[in-house]
Amino acid sequence: MSTEQVSLPPRSSLGLTNRVSSHPLSPLTAAEITHAVQLVETLYSPNTSLQYKAVTLQEPNKADLVPYLEAEHHAGRKPTIERQAFVAYYIRNTDKFHEAIVNLDWQRVESNVRLGQGIHGPGDAEEILLVEKIALEDEGVQAEIAKLKLPEGTAIISDPWIYGSDGVNDEERMYQCFLYMRDPNNPSNLDSNHYAFPLTISPVVDTVKSKVIRIDLLPTGSDHTVKEPQPLQIPPPNEYHPEHQDLRTDVKPLNVVQPEGAGFKVTEVGETGRVIEWQKWFFRVGFNQREGTVLYDVRYDDRNVFYRMALSDMVIPYADPRHPFHKKAAFDLGDVGAGVMANNLKLGCDCLGSIHYLNAVLSTDKGEPWPMENVVCIHEQDAGIGWKHTNYRTGTAAIVRSRELVVQSIITVANYEYIMAFIFNQAGEVKYEVRATGIVSTQPTDVEVPWGTIVHPGVLAVHHQHIFSLRIDPAIDGHNNRLVYEEAHPMPRSDFNPHGVGYTVSQTLVENSGGLDINSDHNRTFKIQNPSVRNPVNGQPVSYKIVAPAFQKMLADNDSFHHKRAEFADHNIYVTKYRDDELYAGGKYTNQSRGGDGVRAWANRNDNVTDTDLVVFVQFGLQHVTRVEDFPVMPCEIIEVAFKPVNFFDKNPALDVPPSRQENNRSTLLSEAEAESEWHHQPSMEAKVGEKGKVCCSSKL
Repeated sequence: MSTEQVSLPPRSSLGLTNRVSSHPLSPLTAAEITHAVQLVETLYSPNTSLQYKAVTLQEPNKADLVPYLEAEHHAGRKPTIERQAFVAYYIRNTDKFHEAIVNLDWQRVESNVRLGQGIHGPGDAEEILLVEKIALEDEGVQAEIAKLKLPEGTAIISDPWIYGSDGVNDEERMYQCFLYMRDPNNPSNLDSNHYAFPLTISPVVDTVKSKVIRIDLLPTGSDHTVKEPQPLQIPPPNEYHPEHQDLRTDVKPLNVVQPEGAGFKVTEVGETGRVIEWQKWFFRVGFNQREGTVLYDVRYDDRNVFYRMALSDMVIPYADPRHPFHKKAAFDLGDVGAGVMANNLKLGCDCLGSIHYLNAVLSTDKGEPWPMENVVCIHEQDAGIGWKHTNYRTGTAAIVRSRELVVQSIITVANYEYIMAFIFNQAGEVKYEVRATGIVSTQPTDVEVPWGTIVHPGVLAVHHQHIFSLRIDPAIDGHNNRLVYEEAHPMPRSDFNPHGVGYTVSQTLVENSGGLDINSDHNRTFKIQNPSVRNPVNGQPVSYKIVAPAFQKMLADNDSFHHKRAEFADHNIYVTKYRDDELYAGGKYTNQSRGGDGVRAWANRNDNVTDTDLVVFVQFGLQHVTRVEDFPVMPCEIIEVAFKPVNFFDKNPALDVPPSRQENNRSTLLSEAEAESEWHHQPSMEAKVGEKGKVCCSSKL
């Protein structure tokens, strides 16, 4: 390991002049990315080529940023915070992986560290394309493909997967490539679903040597046995594109119209900063290579709620125990990055209504700015009834419809898509929603096996888990918070509870960092509290509760590399004491990782987390037992986590939302009979106190 530091000439001599003033949380501008790369490259001779994995904002230390934000909100004097860039890079065609911190204001590299052996950087778009090319042009691979006797003109496709870890000759940085073909009977269709045609040939590419170092053959039976490629019986295609379908003709238009425009406000701060204001909510939106969308400084009606919110990590471990499938465990954020894989969202398709798009600037493998358009869409949506009550005695109804603000991005991870959204409502609640869609990862099979489902002739979709970790840095009316959990327990039978129907709710303080779990049998619910701020109605601490669905924890055993690497996948909740740069639940670098530097390790410090600056990692997920209906493209599976105020307000915060009225909604009836119907009005009885306290009852129809 080496550490170097260099001071450089004034900014103007390096080509960055008249820099636009940036907010400390704004993503790097294109000029800042270029400047950071120039500064790093001065450390090396001109003929040294660097391969960049990330050039992104080095977020300020929280101790410096919190006073800045408070001064900003309350018109105080803001302290000076220097702009810094984080740069991760290789010396090209070597295993020499480095991290550098670049001070853009002082124009110097603050630190430059070569990381230790076995720490590997993420993939990038250019590298993945190169790996595909290496695999398909290899003479040994071509010889194996020739054994299949495929029709002339058949197009072969390579899906490079991060190699994974099993402790067997896996120290070098590699990709495991899985091969497919497009429909041989229609090879000109570039959008043909190649996942319906998996092949048994799997090259392994070494990224330093830039060559195929091994060709694995895939087992297709019920055991580990492999066989030489043989002439292939070609199954029929299974396409998902609309032009291949007999489309329905009875789907009527459904338009989302906002005649007065959107109800939210987007304020640009410098070139890359964005502030969103909507229905008493205020927050900043950032975007980076790894996490994609990040929310900062989330406030409701000028009250602190969350300091930072972002998807921290995710893992998709597969169930097939056979080589090489046993290594399949995709850490999509750490292995590549949500920002890198973000879609260019399309108006009227990915997002409906009055839409505002946010662009981003990331970096290429050469360190050049990479403009990315429409990576985040912001829009409002109707969420049904927000609250309602009908006084059955009078027939009078009070009703409010709920409106939500959606901050959405979509990533494509080779075969899979994830639609990820922060959703705010008018009742002070925030949700994080993930919709999983796309195409299941497939492999060839000759037989039915218990770890997957045959979804097409000769095509196996292996069962797998999707486990996500959402990092929440709370600031519930301030930054000194605590984590508690509530449970509901039945009262024992007694003279006080003779019928055995009573139950109570108890609360337990989580004093030290660690991993904890939901218990639905006791309705265990976790809450983040600020005990120094009390509700004026009941004197209870202001809180936000975490509403997360139960999910099956990682099934790989505790001694497996899957378990060691996915440090977040064994508990519903992890709580840690805040430290700068502890952002990623699976560790900073997940590519062929070994574990030991993620949230489990941080929690094992056993820090006191009572009434201090803490961080909560919320895990959620789904067990994807594959089915035929998931192919050739799967309907969305939807999972979400919600954060709801508890004793934070003195009443329902959505009481001031205007009532739902027909003159605004402009709904239409489909039959005249319905238009003539009257409100359903139940009979009722009421009592009135008369003279001398006498009570009289009367019936009301």
